[in-house]
Amino acid sequence: MGISSSQPSRLKPARVLLLGLDSSGKSTILYKLKRIKDFTTFPTVGFNVEMIETEKNLSLTVWDVGGQERMRRLWGHYCENTDVLVYVVDCVDHRHLEDSRREFELILTNEHIRHIPVVLLANKQDLPGALTAEDVTRKFRMKKHCGDRNWYVQPCSATSGEGLAQGFRKVTEFVKSGRKAREAITWDFFKQN
Repeated sequence: MGISSSQPSRLKPARVLLLGLDSSGKSTILYKLKRIKDFTTFPTVGFNVEMIETEKNLSLTVWDVGGQERMRRLWGHYCENTDVLVYVVDCVDHRHLEDSRREFELILTNEHIRHIPVVLLANKQDLPGALTAEDVTRKFRMKKHCGDRNWYVQPCSATSGEGLAQGFRKVTEFVKSGRKAREAITWDFFKQN
């Protein structure tokens, strides 16, 4: 899958909410996907928004919202009209892993994203001591907290880009299946009326 940022798609862009604690790698992931070669990230105060075309006729509007404690209180305001939640976990920061898990569980209760798909990116796999994707799946209790929705955990490295294409391929798959489901519901409604 080639991810490009050229020419806009004909369909409405899917809205992707990119969350995670500060320093988890969200902005690095975003700019790596945009194929910006020379970038320096700073703690995101507020949010970054970028359009990413994942394939012909499908683009994603990715909202990268800051992960500092004061910004986390505002995450819920960004949830409306979201098609997929991408949550980034710093797999090396064992000290804040429990905080990350709590914030993840809290955002899953937001009424606007209650049943939308989740892709959890287990970031920093290139660093020593990183938890595996299986460890993160277990620690974040994915089966329990995401049993009512589609979900996927992808190991990755934001700095090298490894695993990002696979993770966003799953995002694209979830967007497409969600759109097909909504079209089927709409079609059934019109057939009945």
